[in-house]
Amino acid sequence: MPNSELLYSWLFIPFLIFAARICDVTIGTMRVIFLAKGYKRLAPFLGFFEVIIWLVAIRQVMMHLENAACFLAYGLGFATGNYVGMMLEEKLSLGLVILRIVFRKNSDDFINFMRKSNMGYTLIDGEGNSEKVKIFLSVLKRSNLKEVLPALRNYNPGAFYTIEDVKNASEGIFRGAEAPFIKNIFRKMRIKGK
Repeated sequence: MPNSELLYSWLFIPFLIFAARICDVTIGTMRVIFLAKGYKRLAPFLGFFEVIIWLVAIRQVMMHLENAACFLAYGLGFATGNYVGMMLEEKLSLGLVILRIVFRKNSDDFINFMRKSNMGYTLIDGEGNSEKVKIFLSVLKRSNLKEVLPALRNYNPGAFYTIEDVKNASEGIFRGAEAPFIKNIFRKMRIKGK
């Protein structure tokens, strides 16, 4: 077998399969995340591209069944695609979360930070195992956590907190307008096009 055919079979085809799997699994991960967060119109659009890319990858694997590098590339592409999809979702910071904090000591500085930052919250008196506590609840844009959590660690480092995804929320105080994700994409494209 000439060198060029060897390179094509054992390097180029596995690389193509690896790259295709990264793309289709990343898109699939994002599709599932968008569905869970309520972006129902975007999910089918992504699903179309996901399956087309998957067909390209699986066709190459089936055409080169004697090539173990293709199987390895398929598996590595799948694993890498999952990782890339999760990292991309984390960077996009889509959706809403509920931040639940249990304060054992004075929470005034953190509450003042939230008030000045125009982020809504509810503060409730509670009772822990051995002491009175304050329970703080806030529904926030996930992107706001980048400034809220450092402020919490600064003002009240010993506070216990949990964060959970929220699919929908109505009313409330949210800093900035929450525009639908797809509208934001098209708005950004129009601005760049000017």
